[in-house]
Formats: sequence, C-alpha cells, structure tokens
Amino acid sequence: MQFFYDRFFPIIKRQNRSFKYRAVVGIGGNEGDVRKRFRNLYSYLTRSSLVSISETSPILQNPPFGYLDQDDFYNAVAIIRTSLSPRAFLKFLLHTEKIFGRKRSFKNAPRTLDLDLIFYEDIKIKSKNLVVPHPSWNKRESVVLPLLTLKRKI
Repeated sequence: MQFFYDRFFPIIKRQNRSFKYRAVVGIGGNEGDVRKRFRNLYSYLTRSSLVSISETSPILQNPPFGYLDQDDFYNAVAIIRTSLSPRAFLKFLLHTEKIFGRKRSFKNAPRTLDLDLIFYEDIKIKSKNLVVPHPSWNKRESVVLPLLTLKRKI
C-alpha cells in the first residue's frame, strides 16, 4: 500500500455553509488511468451546483479484495457538502459513476469509478437500497487509511 499526492488529493477548502448536510464519500477505481479520472471527478464535482467539496484525502493504492484477479485499486475519501437528501445524494453518486463509465458486471468486478456513501451527517439508514454508515467501512483499509489523513473531524 502506498499513498499518492496529486493536484486535488489531498485538498482542504473553505466549507460552503450554504449546503445543509455533510457527507463522506469513498472514491475508488482500478480500470484505466484512475488518478486522471479522480482529477476529472474533482473538476466535475466542483462544477456541480448540487455539491461542494470540503476536503479530500491523498490517494491510496491498495490490493483488490473479494475478486482478486484484477489490478490494484486507487482509493480516496472526500468530505462533500450537499442539500440533497441521503437517497437523492446516492442517486447523484450513482449517476456520476455512469458518467465516468461504471459498468456493474459482477460483485467486486474491476471498475472505472466507484463512489460509496460512507457517512451522511450522523444519520443511520438501513433500507433495501441504502445503508448508512456504509456496511463494513471500518474493516476496509481502503476507507480507514484515507479517513485517518483527513484534517477535519468527521
């Protein structure tokens, strides 16, 4: 495992308080030029009127889990402010994955971009389509290690 420092990873910005809620999003991928895709994702999110990035972690390169016959993953986390409800925010994240070429062929398959809603304020949700906090987040080094680098309290 190794951390990479990039133009927008890590970054700390002034929090945009016009957005009501704070969420932590896990960012991952292992197909193509993932680090470039992370930079493009950052630019995409900055142009969106629905979200504001407050902070990002460095990028962690780490081995895959689940399905092991694939390239290493790159992972980071971001604190994002939004006024969307948790379900609407998840829908926004899933739509963003599609824009960046995400295909869901099988569980733990290689992917261009994976966006996971890790935390949303202190809210707990357990439904068929959404579980917050994200299940097993605290057992995944790909989430825990980037979280430990954040300067802001989550």
